[in-house]
Amino acid sequence: MSTDDDSTAQEATGASDETKRKFREALDKKNNQAKKASGEAHLDGHSAVTHTHGNADTRQEFRRKSG
Repeated sequence: MSTDDDSTAQEATGASDETKRKFREALDKKNNQAKKASGEAHLDGHSAVTHTHGNADTRQEFRRKSG
């Protein structure tokens, strides 16, 4: 009976370690991609924002909610 409990505990630990390893690899991959791409967006001289404002012809109107 104790051998069954030991093998089940080892399987659970093994699965947990495998899951942790996969998550760690995915996180490392994500961090490496972020390091490569950081700070490169501004080098081409073009902003991601093309127009800072929409139509500013009319004043924005705020109304209270009635009811």
